[in-house]
Amino acid sequence: MNAYSPPLQDMRFVLSELSDLALVSALPETEALTDPELLEPILEQAARFAREVLAPLNASGDREGAHWSDGAVRMPQGFRQAWDEFMLAGWNNIALPAEHGGQGLPILLCTALQEMFTSANKAFCYGTELTEFAVKALIAAASDAQKQAWLPHLVSGRWSATMNLTEPQAGSDVGALRARAMPAHDGSWRLFGQKIFISYGEHDLTENILHLVLARLPGAPEGSAGVSLFAVPRQLPDGSRNDVRCTGIEHKLGNHASPTCTLVYGGEGEGATGWLVGREHKGLQAMFVMVNSARLTVGQEGTAMSERAYQQALAYARERVQGRPVGGGSPVPIIRHPDVRRMLLTMRCQTEAMRAVAYLLGASRDLAARHPDAEVRRSREAFLNLMIPVFKGWATETAVEVTSMSIQVHGGVGYVEESGVSQPLRDVRVATIYEGTTSIQAHDLVERKLVRDGGAALREWLARVHGTLQRLDAVDAPELVPVRERLCTAVAALQRGCEHVFANFATRPASVLGGSVPLLRLFGLVAGGWQMANAALAAHRLLNAGSGDPTFLTAKIDSARFYALHLLPQASGLAEVACSGGDVVMAMAEEAF
Repeated sequence: MNAYSPPLQDMRFVLSELSDLALVSALPETEALTDPELLEPILEQAARFAREVLAPLNASGDREGAHWSDGAVRMPQGFRQAWDEFMLAGWNNIALPAEHGGQGLPILLCTALQEMFTSANKAFCYGTELTEFAVKALIAAASDAQKQAWLPHLVSGRWSATMNLTEPQAGSDVGALRARAMPAHDGSWRLFGQKIFISYGEHDLTENILHLVLARLPGAPEGSAGVSLFAVPRQLPDGSRNDVRCTGIEHKLGNHASPTCTLVYGGEGEGATGWLVGREHKGLQAMFVMVNSARLTVGQEGTAMSERAYQQALAYARERVQGRPVGGGSPVPIIRHPDVRRMLLTMRCQTEAMRAVAYLLGASRDLAARHPDAEVRRSREAFLNLMIPVFKGWATETAVEVTSMSIQVHGGVGYVEESGVSQPLRDVRVATIYEGTTSIQAHDLVERKLVRDGGAALREWLARVHGTLQRLDAVDAPELVPVRERLCTAVAALQRGCEHVFANFATRPASVLGGSVPLLRLFGLVAGGWQMANAALAAHRLLNAGSGDPTFLTAKIDSARFYALHLLPQASGLAEVACSGGDVVMAMAEEAF
């Protein structure tokens, strides 16, 4: 297994050229992103930590896995020390507000750091990310007394946190959950029920675990409108153990070092003690602070695992001598064979496209939250809301393809488990499922992000894309002509697919939703192509100015050209399926399956 090396050169390029840096730098307290004397040490130290501390535990953690016994979970060897070092270095709270003990770094910068850590050891990062999401949810919904009681422990890393939504009968349909909460005389609540698929629901890394649990109050309305949010600690303030137990962990395809737990609340009869967070029956709204953050993070897992798989495939292709070159001669490394080049470029350019979109979304989170101009805040919030389901669905589905292609580049060696080539694929496969499956993201895109506002956010984003097309048209660069032409055709295909939604959803919703996943893939393909075109323009400008590494910049243009010529032509086919393929999905009689 090849060592992971963070792609700092590309990260710097995307941060400086593709991610609204000029707007973000106008925000207060962004020196860590804009001052090279601060930015470079942060990037270098994060890269070192990812490379030297987290990455060496990735394969061993996968082999050893987490172990459950009698309600307790033992993490793989080395994870406790890495956790302590992660907290000591402060990597756990970089994105948390300074007023609550965090470092308050721009989300744009944190997106890059998160990618490094996830590429190095995805299973490790679950625990730290869930705690970050929980802190943000508590900041948004908890009382001042609750914040004072819980946030210092979570921000410091002494405690971790979880999100408890799923039950055996309530997976994607959260409104079907049955966990219940009964009032206690002291103002707390007693929770009863079972939750499944709870990442880091039990482990031996922290003093305590604070579970954020969705449950129903007595007499609560049916469905999601009757769900409330509760904070339930593993250990109570008096030091006693709360009535919440891990009754087992799942044996999964991947992410073996991340314990995925079944938790039983109130199994001993008196109920698990918890405290209501926010208003009664408004738990789903509070939990959605976590869910939206998680969806962007899961999309970024696609970038991270694709980068890891690409590095493995590239290293192997450089060293594996097999076959003679076209035209004859001595055996050569397989990177010199045309189809291996095609696979490597397919992996590379899609990873670059995902990274560029991810960082732009990170910047949009900064701008939507903190820019002084209300119109900028509104615009970036609209873009962010439109792109959350797109990025989550497109990046994770693409990552499954990219990590699978790495196995193909390796050939038979890739199919052998000891090579470690399958781990990125096994680890990323769940990313298309959790935090909302791809079909849920596609439904969200159609129903809430397109139909609800009549396409206003879409038109605003496409205006930015057309601005890129105009810049491509104005530049004198023959090598960028196919980038402009293919992107223009892909944008037209996307517009066709969206017009089909607007024209037909009211009368034929099932037909439209039957083509919604291809439409989501089309959205992501165009978003990636747009950012690759912006990358090519930036690289062309820097080359003409004699600034930067010419080899790297020329490769950026080549990568954009490959994306345009090999990937963007898929747009027409995806639009055709989105517009014409929905009816047949529902046509076959159910008994005929």
